[in-house]
Amino acid sequence: MQKLAKREEQIMQVFWKLGKAFIKEIIPEMPDPKPHYNSVATMVKILEEKGFLDHDTIGNIYHYYPKVTREDYQKHAMKDIVSQYFDDSYPNMLAFFAKEQKISEQELEEILNLIKTDKK
Repeated sequence: MQKLAKREEQIMQVFWKLGKAFIKEIIPEMPDPKPHYNSVATMVKILEEKGFLDHDTIGNIYHYYPKVTREDYQKHAMKDIVSQYFDDSYPNMLAFFAKEQKISEQELEEILNLIKTDKK
């Protein structure tokens, strides 16, 4: 799975929120400054070529939908970050965030409880 560029990721965030959408429905959901219709159409086509989107044809209009779930992309993105910046060590990553973001013991306990709950 390829890493998405910033604008591509913004477009995918909208698709993950809306599910299926026409290009004209994507633009109002984008952050300001709003991109031009043609720019969004080009990026949607690129996302389809990369395998992130697919479409149904309704008359002569394409109705796009995500082929990659947000969760699958998150997993991929996190693996890349952990690999590139934390020597493939999730403990190193968590230690970094605990130190840099001044995470309290209570917040760390909440994280552990979330992990334990997900494993059940």
